[in-house]
Amino acid sequence: MKTNRKMLKKRNMIMRPLKFSLLLMIILSNAACRQKSNLGLILAGSTSVQPFAETLSEAYMVLHSEITIDVQGGGSSAGIMSAQTDTADIGMSSRNLKDDEVGLWSVEIAKDGLAVIVHSKNTVQNLTLSQVRDIYAGVITNWKELGGRDAKIHVITREEGSGTRSAFEGLLMDKTEIDPRSIVQDSNGTVRQLVGDDINAIGYISLGLVNEKVKALKLEGVSATRENVINGTYILSRPYLFVLKSEPVGEVKQFIDFCLSDEGRALLDAEGLITTDKGGAQ
Repeated sequence: MKTNRKMLKKRNMIMRPLKFSLLLMIILSNAACRQKSNLGLILAGSTSVQPFAETLSEAYMVLHSEITIDVQGGGSSAGIMSAQTDTADIGMSSRNLKDDEVGLWSVEIAKDGLAVIVHSKNTVQNLTLSQVRDIYAGVITNWKELGGRDAKIHVITREEGSGTRSAFEGLLMDKTEIDPRSIVQDSNGTVRQLVGDDINAIGYISLGLVNEKVKALKLEGVSATRENVINGTYILSRPYLFVLKSEPVGEVKQFIDFCLSDEGRALLDAEGLITTDKGGAQ
C-alpha cells in the first residue's frame, strides 16, 4: 500500500507541471485568437480603390461594431502582392490581374472611368487620344499647340506599379512610354491637388474623384461621365477589384457580400463609381 501511495505521489508530481504547461498553452492560444480577432480585417493596395473601400468599411463597421477594418494604400501591385503573401485579408487593385498573377481569387466591386483633368480655368475643353498621348510622350509641350494659352504644359503622372498608371498606359498610350521628365505622384489625391493648384498642369485620376477644382476633358468629343462609361462611348474605364489568395470565408466573405449587396453598390454609386451588375468572382 505504501508503495502504491509513493508511486501515485510521484506520478502526481510529474503530472502537475505537465498539466500546468498544457493549461498555459491553452490560455496563450486563446489570448492569441482573441488578439487576431480584435485586429479585424486589413485591406491594402490601390490608392484609387482606397477611399471607396473606406466608405464601405465605415458603413460595415456601423452594422458590425465588433469588427475593425484597416484600409491601407500602397498601389495595385502592392495590393496584389499582399493578397499573395497573406499580409492583408484583401488586396485592392484598379487594374486587371496580369498573366503571371495566377492562382488568386478576385471579384469586381465596381467600374471606374479614368478622367484626364486640367485646372478648372484652363480654356481647353477637348483633346483627341493622339494629343493626350503626345502630351505624355513629351511631343506636345505647350498649351498653345492645343488652342490654349502660351504656356508650358506641366505633365503629372502616377508612379510605376500604380493601377491608375497601368490602366492609363494600357488604354491610351499604345506602348508609347511616358516622358521621364513628367512629375510623378503617388495617389489620385495628390494628382488632383497639383492640377487644381496649377493652371498649366494636366493629370489623370479616377472619374469618381473629380471635383470643382479640376475639369475632366472631353476625349474625342465624348464627355467623361458615368453614362458614357456604361454605354461604351467613353473608352477610358477600368475595374476595381478585391483580390484574395483563396476564396473568401468567415468575416472576409461577409464583408465582401456586403460590398456586393444592394446597400454596398448604392454607396459606390453615390460616390461616382459604376456598378451596373453585381460583378463576378474569378
